[in-house]
Amino acid sequence: MADTPYPLLRRKRVVRWTRVFTPMRLRLLAIALLALVVVAGVAVLATRSPKVDARTALADARMTLAAGNYSAARRNAQAAIGAAPAMGIAHAVLARADLELGDGLAAEAELVRARDTGVAAERLYHLQAQARLLQGDPAGAIDAADQAGPRYAAEAQRVRAQAMAAQGDSMAARAILRRQVEEQPRDGAGWTALGRLALNAGDVGSAAAAAAQAVALLPREPAALTMQGEVVRLRYGLIAALPWFERALATDAYYHPALIEYAATLGDAGRYAEMLAATRRAQLARPGSPQALYLQAVLAARAGRIELARSLLQKTGGAIDGLPGAILLSGSLDYAEGKFEQASAMWRGLARQQPLNVGVRRLLGAALLRSGDPRAALDMLQPIGARADADSYALTLLARALGAVAETPDDAAAVAAYLDRAGRAATGASEPFWIDDQIGTLEADVARTPDVPSLMLAAIRGRAQAGDHAGAIARARTLAAASPGAPAALLALGDALSVAGRYREAAPVYARAANLRFDEPVMLRLVDALGRAGQAEQAATALALYLSQNPQSVAARQILGRLQLGAGQAAAAIETLEGVRHQLGNRDALLLADLSRAYGAVAVREGEDGEDGGGRMRSRCAMHAPPMRSRR
Repeated sequence: MADTPYPLLRRKRVVRWTRVFTPMRLRLLAIALLALVVVAGVAVLATRSPKVDARTALADARMTLAAGNYSAARRNAQAAIGAAPAMGIAHAVLARADLELGDGLAAEAELVRARDTGVAAERLYHLQAQARLLQGDPAGAIDAADQAGPRYAAEAQRVRAQAMAAQGDSMAARAILRRQVEEQPRDGAGWTALGRLALNAGDVGSAAAAAAQAVALLPREPAALTMQGEVVRLRYGLIAALPWFERALATDAYYHPALIEYAATLGDAGRYAEMLAATRRAQLARPGSPQALYLQAVLAARAGRIELARSLLQKTGGAIDGLPGAILLSGSLDYAEGKFEQASAMWRGLARQQPLNVGVRRLLGAALLRSGDPRAALDMLQPIGARADADSYALTLLARALGAVAETPDDAAAVAAYLDRAGRAATGASEPFWIDDQIGTLEADVARTPDVPSLMLAAIRGRAQAGDHAGAIARARTLAAASPGAPAALLALGDALSVAGRYREAAPVYARAANLRFDEPVMLRLVDALGRAGQAEQAATALALYLSQNPQSVAARQILGRLQLGAGQAAAAIETLEGVRHQLGNRDALLLADLSRAYGAVAVREGEDGEDGGGRMRSRCAMHAPPMRSRR
């Protein structure tokens, strides 16, 4: 047998590369490499941005700016600047787009660049004035407006008027703008500015007239359309306002003011998914938008996600801390987390701002009581307890506060009286809060500054409190005649007539106020006056109209349930009132009493009596009862 060679000593096999890379295979490999190069080149060309022509981009920016699509105008102007950084006019167009979008800081920076790249300073002063006004510098805005050339005098005068209003001289500012639109009746921007000042001053009638003119002259201008939406929301309701905001967003889908108003209106109407989508678009339009974050925090709080709501509110960086809504929300989050002292601190400041707000007093009283300060809670709640229309929850809180500090038998008797009123769920006529100042002091204040409406309102209230109904009505008529477009003046007259028991005269006055501002306080006054005047059908019509626009209103739905019950529609009343109970819980004695009456009426109608009927009634109540909630 021949010897087998050791494996490592075996002869290695020679690989013949000529057999691997045959001519055919080489040709196929070359074709594959060529195809790969072509595909890579096409991909690079497809992903590479085309070269921007600066003049074309500038023309697009001007066109979209004129069309009211300010977000697109800003993008086009930025593209022009990217292609030609030294093109001064592009910086000026970008500044104007930033101004229309409310970004004064960015606009002023672009104005500086425009001036540095050759744009004459006299062509920019009116824009600089607007930029300073947006940054909260009205004095600087007036200084810049004074330097504007004659060609830009109208725009400079408009900014000057707005700056004067920001300094507190609203009447003089509105007079300037009225003269301007009289001289130039087709100045849509002037009408928009005038309407905005009137709306801020509470003169809804003048604001409505100016907004109508602005929209007629500028049918696609987002600022005019947004203002019209706000006016319509005040006058007619939430649902009627939505199309106006949608029209503004159809022109510029990322116009921040319209997105914020649209989101807030959707939320109040109960359309929460759409509200969230609108706030997200607002954040895309303006990253870190405090208004969008606040609305998202409100939405999270309504869903019971307290930690998320707190986080969103903190992200605003304090930009909206002074707004009443933000104060109310922050205190509510503290209260929900059991931080009653912090909630009290937040709401105490709000109560100082709005001393006549019953809801704020009720919340602050509850927080003070939970924080261990019953005397402070008593001071806050006693003015509510003195009212004939005090609600059962406020009366219960008041009884607990008084019981915690009771020292005499009279105190104990007062506690029992408050609890008895809360349990009876009986309410009297609504009435305004009285004030402590003497009528002489109030009249002296009016004599010194007759042009301040708040002092006139205080004088009217003081005369009514003193029993001088004729004097209060006369004062109120004077105020209403001087301010025909101000709902507050008409409400003062209606209140003076109501306090005097003249409901038939008060009802049409409230109706005039409702034509200007149909919100919940006006609706409640109108429905109450019509009902007391014996005009039940008109009261029901007014309530139905309000509910058609404000379907989430708790007060309106509760009144509707009571009217349905009074009309013999017990089943419909149950459906309405159970919806309210699911939202409020079981702490409203009047609501529970109405529900008991409704279920009793259904039981009688169906012939349910004895143990079987009672058992079925109990099971029906249990079926509709809301889930238990924390009562911390």
